[in-house]
Amino acid sequence: MPRLARLAAQRIGAGALNGRSVADLALELGVSERHLRRALERELGVSPAELAQTHRLLLAKRLLAETSLPVTRIAFASGFQSLRRFNSVFRERYRLSPSALRRAAPAAATPPAAPAGDFVTLTLAYRAPLDWGLLTARLARETMPGVIEVDRGRYGRTVSLDGRSGVVLAKNVPAKAQLDIAVSLSLLPVLMPLLVRLRHLFDLDAEPAVVDAYLEQNGLAELVRQRPGIRMPGALDGFEVALRSLLVGADGASPAAGDLLSRVVHALGEGIETGIPTLTRLAPSPERVARAGPAGLAALGVPRRSAESIASVARAIAEGTIKLTPGRDAGATHRALMEMEGIGERLATMIVMRALYWPDAFPASDRALQRAAGAASRTALRTLAERWRPWRAYAAQHLWLRDEQERPAARPSAK
Repeated sequence: MPRLARLAAQRIGAGALNGRSVADLALELGVSERHLRRALERELGVSPAELAQTHRLLLAKRLLAETSLPVTRIAFASGFQSLRRFNSVFRERYRLSPSALRRAAPAAATPPAAPAGDFVTLTLAYRAPLDWGLLTARLARETMPGVIEVDRGRYGRTVSLDGRSGVVLAKNVPAKAQLDIAVSLSLLPVLMPLLVRLRHLFDLDAEPAVVDAYLEQNGLAELVRQRPGIRMPGALDGFEVALRSLLVGADGASPAAGDLLSRVVHALGEGIETGIPTLTRLAPSPERVARAGPAGLAALGVPRRSAESIASVARAIAEGTIKLTPGRDAGATHRALMEMEGIGERLATMIVMRALYWPDAFPASDRALQRAAGAASRTALRTLAERWRPWRAYAAQHLWLRDEQERPAARPSAK
């Protein structure tokens, strides 16, 4: 599918037309409204509005089946702007009212238990196998104090999205090939984009049978057989990945790096009341970090060069000159990051891999990858890695794991 149609479809699937017009989306994508309409109709056979309506209806059906939420809340959580419009469109499509469809639906399995407080529970399906233990272990290394916590296989974090904030909790149910997700009711108005971001974070749209078979056939059979279903960790927020990478870098496991991260989060991240003692802050936003500037970051103990780099990235994202979101041009974003002071090829690749959900990203200058692959240089590794396209990011996950196992103190670095 051409890039414009693919990106537009992704944005619409994430709720870009909920409360916004097709003209707004066209402006965001840098094309005319007419060109956008023609691109989608040519590739998918539907208009942008029709595609958005389909996504809203599918989410509404899911909420009717999986939750006991009132129909009114489901209407707005699904992206409809009024209950009247929701009922009208629903009846037109399904020949039933939402309430009638809920009553007529077969009895659902027992929903996942919700934690105490104002939460709704949902499920996110995936294609097995999923190496949840390794995925959460890697995400645990990125814990931001008060923002993210991984405890006994449960991933929890605070979320700020489009002016709404709350908490998300996730645990794996391998027997059903699904994650059980608990979402704060305060996040219902942004549920559609949130669910898309969670799928990116946990790489739930991966096709492990396809990826594993390809890597097995291209020199990584032993590693794939040892750990099938390895996922490529994504990101809930691209700036968060960049901020942590620039702050912590190669010293991510050191107490000093953790202390620095904690100071920045507590100084620049907003407080939030969640009812969970370990989740009390939101990750710093690019706007707040940009306002603090290099001087404000330096006052928190951030080294001068890192402070300047962080402030530059924050300002670029706040102003919209760089967008660290899936679907963006990975090559162009990679080049834009590398033009910034203090960001080299390796760090730029790591950020793009995670934030843009780029399965072919491969930081050939990473020494752990060179060791694990037995490559004498970045050039040699880059040449070797050509056989793993278009799944080089997954090959990197396997090689990092090999390096960790052979060198227990080693950790994949982002700088």
